[in-house]
Amino acid sequence: MSARVELTAASVAAAMSGALLSGSPSAPIGDVSIDSRTLGPGSLFVAILGERFDGHRFVGAALGSGACGVVVSELSAVPPAATQTAIVIHVADTTRALQALSQSVRRRSGAKVVAVTGSAGKTTTKEVAAELLATRYRVFRTKGNFNNHIGLPLSLLELRDGPDIAVVELGMSHAGEIRMLVGLAEPDVRVWTNVAEVHAAYFSSIDAIADAKAEILDGATSDTVVVANAADARVMVRVRGCAARIVTFGVEVDADVSASGVVDAGIGGTTATVSTPAGRAEFRVPLVGRGHLSNVLAATAVALQFGVPIEDIAARVSGLTPAPRRGEVWRLRDDVVLVDDSYNSNPVALERMLDVLGASDLARRRVAVLGEMLELGAQSVAWHQACGAAAARAGVSVLVAVGGLAARAMATAATEAGMDPAAVLHVETSEEAAAHVAHLLRAGDIVLVKGSRAIRTDLVADRVKAERAS
Repeated sequence: MSARVELTAASVAAAMSGALLSGSPSAPIGDVSIDSRTLGPGSLFVAILGERFDGHRFVGAALGSGACGVVVSELSAVPPAATQTAIVIHVADTTRALQALSQSVRRRSGAKVVAVTGSAGKTTTKEVAAELLATRYRVFRTKGNFNNHIGLPLSLLELRDGPDIAVVELGMSHAGEIRMLVGLAEPDVRVWTNVAEVHAAYFSSIDAIADAKAEILDGATSDTVVVANAADARVMVRVRGCAARIVTFGVEVDADVSASGVVDAGIGGTTATVSTPAGRAEFRVPLVGRGHLSNVLAATAVALQFGVPIEDIAARVSGLTPAPRRGEVWRLRDDVVLVDDSYNSNPVALERMLDVLGASDLARRRVAVLGEMLELGAQSVAWHQACGAAAARAGVSVLVAVGGLAARAMATAATEAGMDPAAVLHVETSEEAAAHVAHLLRAGDIVLVKGSRAIRTDLVADRVKAERAS
């Protein structure tokens, strides 16, 4: 059973292996924050030493905002007068102290934890799983993509409020990161969506990426459930022999939770017959593309582990909406349809969205604004060329490629695959792309906008919305 976790100065110091230098041991702790701008009375400020900032610079501001205390590794950052009234906890490393506290709260809460990782679809799978579980339970989910060595601990601290189930996301860009996050979250159910060429610049091969993702299996026991993608050979070869109970999912494959008879409706989503150990149901998934159907199947497998009836799952799925900038469909003035998938991009996800564009209404002109995909390493140009060819195969009428040399290679590959060179444009920035797209759109166009976050293709999506607002 889950329970609310009360924190005191003494219990926090003990969990952090720190020294309580001032303040009453029994003093209650409210929110725990690393941002001095979000503090209120009773909050505890943890002075994190980050890559771009040092929280110790803001200790005085935090106390001035009403924080009840601070956690520091540098005592010189604490104003001398503060030790007379405030809680001061001294630790060797504030980031590790935050992590240790979060693990303590996770254990004390009694909540069941579901952790999701994978190269693509993590956030959508997390969101859908939380929606399905919420039909029966009190559910906490990580906000946005709080999925790293600081975001996850902050999320786990939210378990103080006593949810029944927490659904969290585990991200990585280097080997060893997921192992550390799994150690903090100690998940009861672990979901592995897939393996793709994401963060390839930091790995020698896609198999090395798969090995790093396989850290989601670390510490799994016979009481653990691992939800694995049966359609991904790299996932399946690595879960074999795991001590956990394996539950598989997949589209048009033999799996515990499988979709068959799939009908793609382009931006209208997909329909399919979903078969599970708990029965069969017809699913109407309003999220665009088979990639999202796979994410829904993974989330369905999670919900079934917690006894949610398949009928309730199918009903909730039919009302799903995408997370911001993750396949949002906007129907705008002059019958222009915008698919805003500008949150991020990788080759697998991009080709899936191009498939969606290709399956859309043939009467519409298809426009694709595709930002460069970053962190792809030595194969970056080749993957961009493959995506340029995929755009041509999808029947894209107008292509705007945004970014550097790799984006230019994507544009060139699109023309070599048959697109009219006059309909293919390469620009270096999303600001330029936004200006061009604003002038080239016609009534009835369907526009896909997608790219890596740093390319800021969201600027293009926002310009389209502004230009075609009803």
